[in-house]
Amino acid sequence: MKNKKLRALTVTAVLSAIAFVLMLLDFSVPFMPSFIKLDLSEFPALLASFALGPVYGVAVCLVKNLIHLLMTKTAGVGELSNFLLGAVFTFTAGLVYRLKKTKKGAVWGSLAGALLMALLSFPINLFITYPFYMSLMPLDRIIAAYQAIIPGVDGLAACLFIFNVPFTLLKGLISVVLTVLTYKRLRPLLKGRD
Repeated sequence: MKNKKLRALTVTAVLSAIAFVLMLLDFSVPFMPSFIKLDLSEFPALLASFALGPVYGVAVCLVKNLIHLLMTKTAGVGELSNFLLGAVFTFTAGLVYRLKKTKKGAVWGSLAGALLMALLSFPINLFITYPFYMSLMPLDRIIAAYQAIIPGVDGLAACLFIFNVPFTLLKGLISVVLTVLTYKRLRPLLKGRD
């Protein structure tokens, strides 16, 4: 039992480090304002959630964001948002998978987690993330960045609904696809011998 717990902690630490590196390798996408970046750091957290359980997936999200705080440009607000969204995603996926340990359970859990993460991105961005950003940049400049892509969009809520919610869903779906393609092969390495 002790060795199993130590292995789970070691795997969590390694996946957290990988998630942190993936967080650093963020990049802009053409259909989003340049201040919004895409990263694949939920992928290792999703692997942890399936291999070890939903709490370990959340732990990976927490550790990667705690490390990222050392280089934050958002006074921790970006990391808080990333943690909350990633935790919802990985916990939901891991919980569904724990209840139905099949490939179908993993896929449905992941899709449910990605959808919930996307839906919760709206209030998290509206009430936590963007109020902080508005202390750094006027709201009209933030909206102008969205209007450069779709000129008719008006108001922060509309911007978040039209851009951020689908973007967050896409980000989750990319992690789902990567996990579905790799989990079976990585499972023995992540879980060890049962």
